[in-house]
Amino acid sequence: MRRKHRATIQAIFARPVAGTLRWQDIEALFLALGAEIDEAQGSRVRVFLFGEVRVFHRPHPSPDTDKGAVAAIRQWLEANGVRP
Repeated sequence: MRRKHRATIQAIFARPVAGTLRWQDIEALFLALGAEIDEAQGSRVRVFLFGEVRVFHRPHPSPDTDKGAVAAIRQWLEANGVRP
């Protein structure tokens, strides 16, 4: 895993929840972890990772992911053994 992906994991697990984390960085982390990402209806994306499918909303017009999504991603990663 590249240093940029490790930095993204650090930002996801930071307290308080980061509100300036770019969705593009999170998608790159998912791909580095072996995910498959499919476009869904509208701005939704389906992420196939850890034998599960999760649906997230790609933020727009701002590239920053909202705090609720970051918290959900943190819980999902933590439940599957991904930690900083």
